[in-house]
Amino acid sequence: MQLLNKIGIENLRGDLFGGITAAIVALPLALAFGVASGAGAIAGLYGAIILGFLAALFGGTPAQVSGPTGPMTVIITTVIASLVARHPDTGLAMAFTVVMIGGLFQILFGFMKLGQYLTLMSYTVISGFMSGIGVIVILLQLPPLLGYKGGGSVWGTLQQLPSYLMQPNFYALGLGLLTLAIVTLAPPRLNRIFPAPLLALAIGTGVSVLWISNGDVPRIGLIPSGFPQIQMPTFTLDDFRMMMRYGLMLGILGSIDSLLTSLVADNISQIQHNSDKELIGQGIGNCICGLFGGLPGAGATMRTVTNVQAGGRTPLSGIIHAGVLLMITLGAGPITTVIPHAVLAGLLLKVGMDIIDWSFIRRAPRLSPRATGLMSLVLVLTVFVDLVTAVVVGVFIANMLTIKRLTDVQSDRIRAVSDPTFAMGLSEEEKELLTQSQGDILLFQLGGPLSFGAAKTISRRISILKSYQVLVLDLSEVPSMGVTAALAIETMLMDSEQCDRQVFVVVSPGQPRRRLGKLNLDRFSCIHLIENRQEALQRAADLISKRPHIL
Repeated sequence: MQLLNKIGIENLRGDLFGGITAAIVALPLALAFGVASGAGAIAGLYGAIILGFLAALFGGTPAQVSGPTGPMTVIITTVIASLVARHPDTGLAMAFTVVMIGGLFQILFGFMKLGQYLTLMSYTVISGFMSGIGVIVILLQLPPLLGYKGGGSVWGTLQQLPSYLMQPNFYALGLGLLTLAIVTLAPPRLNRIFPAPLLALAIGTGVSVLWISNGDVPRIGLIPSGFPQIQMPTFTLDDFRMMMRYGLMLGILGSIDSLLTSLVADNISQIQHNSDKELIGQGIGNCICGLFGGLPGAGATMRTVTNVQAGGRTPLSGIIHAGVLLMITLGAGPITTVIPHAVLAGLLLKVGMDIIDWSFIRRAPRLSPRATGLMSLVLVLTVFVDLVTAVVVGVFIANMLTIKRLTDVQSDRIRAVSDPTFAMGLSEEEKELLTQSQGDILLFQLGGPLSFGAAKTISRRISILKSYQVLVLDLSEVPSMGVTAALAIETMLMDSEQCDRQVFVVVSPGQPRRRLGKLNLDRFSCIHLIENRQEALQRAADLISKRPHIL
């Protein structure tokens, strides 16, 4: 009963139609991703079935449909090509071990409650990265589109591409372009009745069977039928670090890809997802995918949208989607034998074009030259270097730019004044007290959150002002304070102590006061913590009137 409550049966009719429709959309894509990865079409089907079932059962996004996706396929293609080249006999098994490692990382992210943070990445970096993935998908599908065997390397593809273009297989090229035209130009009304990917697969394959001989175009051939065999974890110590790195990348990308799709599902289904639970469900699914030789995957946006539009609202729709694919797979051998590689290449060319963030690419130059430059850099690094470098460099530069902007904002809210004309937010009484001091009181105002970026400005401002007797340090508008900023303030207070200046620190109860309390300011006899700025200025004025000789 609890399981039935978990998957939901209150929307049985909608979930049934949603699951079946999503399976119809997923079938040609699963075949295409499997062939493109180098693991075979059956690996794509196994990945769609296993991940689709387990992510729906254990995940946290009710209407989400999961399976192999373009970004995840790009990574696993690179992993398979690299490991098979190093270990021809065990490389594929090692690649599936990497899939398991990626799943374990996702489970770890979920238990560490990192779901809410993984998508807190600059959109510029995400856009450049995903657009780079789209470019890779397109480049890797050009050889099969032209009638040649696809490769797992962008550079290898680019080196061979001129010769492929000089001698294309026109049968394959025609089938690929026909498929691409169907999935691109199919009207929305027809697409709702008969999904464009399946329509393109059926028409392209039908044309190839009726008018093209088997030997004229490469075809999938017979794929294994029945249930998958267990792939035991396989690794070598020499390759373990590389496998862990690729596993981490699969885990991070799969998590981001799934959670972004979860946000889409939230918007169209009006049901809030649970990010950490979703990561655990995706991780369990990918672990089992690797164990049974399936491609890794994530929440698939197109399949999820199709599911919701067809009525799917609960995890039951994702489970039905997996069940339909399983029934097809058990008897799919004879059906898939005649599917040309070029037809699958046409499908994936459309996937690659959809992954590219055309909207942001067009608008980025108007929004920000820096954003345009960073996006372009991440895109180029993704395509021509590697995905890890692209993400690390992109995140680092984006964070540095963000810190610089925050530092500039914080610096603008730092005032070191003795003239009330330049102070911020003073009452008339406070202005009068500061005016009467005739420059003997220095009011040092800080506002907004103080990060380590503000520390340098604090030190610089206070160092150029020496001619005052009493310091009023106003932290009343500071909601939070970092360690580095707190240490810069401590240095300021130590300088005042050495110069025999009295300091009144205006700080309200809260995080800044607790942070300063941990610095043990009681050791300074000249430091006085006060909650009210006017009281601090009054006490400073009284002190000056009694000690006009200070300094």
